Amino acid sequence: MFYFCLMVGNQKPNEILKARGTATRPAVRYDSLTRSSEADGWDIPDEDFVLKTEVTCETPRSVIARNTSPDISFDRSINPYRGCEHGCVYCFARPSHAYLGLSPGLDFESKIIAKPNAADVLVKELSRRSYACRPLAIGTNTDPYQPIEAKMRIMRSILQVLRDWNHPVSIVTRGHTILRDLDILSTMAERRQTAVGVSVTTLDAALARKLEPRAPPPVVRLRMIRELANAGIPVRAMIAPVIPVLTDADLEALLQATRDAGATRASMMPIRLPLEVAPLFRDWLERHVPGQAKHIMNQIQAMRGGRDNDPRFGSRMRGEGVHAQLLRQRFRLALKRLGFKTDSQNLDCSKFAPPPRAGDQLSLF
Repeated sequence: MFYFCLMVGNQKPNEILKARGTATRPAVRYDSLTRSSEADGWDIPDEDFVLKTEVTCETPRSVIARNTSPDISFDRSINPYRGCEHGCVYCFARPSHAYLGLSPGLDFESKIIAKPNAADVLVKELSRRSYACRPLAIGTNTDPYQPIEAKMRIMRSILQVLRDWNHPVSIVTRGHTILRDLDILSTMAERRQTAVGVSVTTLDAALARKLEPRAPPPVVRLRMIRELANAGIPVRAMIAPVIPVLTDADLEALLQATRDAGATRASMMPIRLPLEVAPLFRDWLERHVPGQAKHIMNQIQAMRGGRDNDPRFGSRMRGEGVHAQLLRQRFRLALKRLGFKTDSQNLDCSKFAPPPRAGDQLSLF
């Protein structure tokens, strides 16, 4: 049967979803029109199709994004990709796809925007006389090591530039493709110019498959930590997001497993549900754990001032209330018991300089 597509809404009738975090396409909040699928009355079945990931490329004029948020420890970052095929249903970056006129739902995980010339643009930005070196952060919005990176190698080209310029960088990922770049990262680690955060949400492989359908399973992420640590790269275990009822009971077990794998530092953050993420997560709860959905949302709201999300600086990363306080106390006690370092990972900016070019005079000192 034919359908007139009048609005981006739920899954299309003949659309097959494989390993997707959500089944909906919430409307773009900036659009004045809405769409829905309606049967046209003709009894002619459409051919079913599997939703495939589409990758398009853009040519940015700048790749270094700046921020002044008091909640974040860095002031500049790079995002090689917009959108993320990992499809984590809770991802706080989903609303950013609305800026592109795309839905934060299925579009976020199936319509990826890549920046193949990011390394060339980065060289131009680092070459400016006004540029002052401070650590860059990568992976703070979408994952730089999502599946398409294995083919496009954008992240590797960026790391090559940063290594050659002696520019420090911190990376956050849950993608195992980072192990491909151990050669570059280990060299940078020897100079105290890199640290990696590996995000681990749960040790339950079945739950991880539902929450993060195209991300590596927990056992692979523990292997990532082990191999990074064995290569001399400082690793932070990022226990995020902590979801009441679903994953919060595993906090200590997660810290123990990541410490055993070689992580030396750790961080923790309760789940955030900004903008379109809240209804997407509610829909996920009703599909996967309907009997617990109300209880989970009540617990989340108790940490967010009675709302699905609290965007205020100072509390949005920490949560508030009794449950959030208990989580922080458990976290602190576990860090102490397991011997995690609690200081900041300081990266060395002192060696930043353009790489030598053919014909340059060698320094005597």
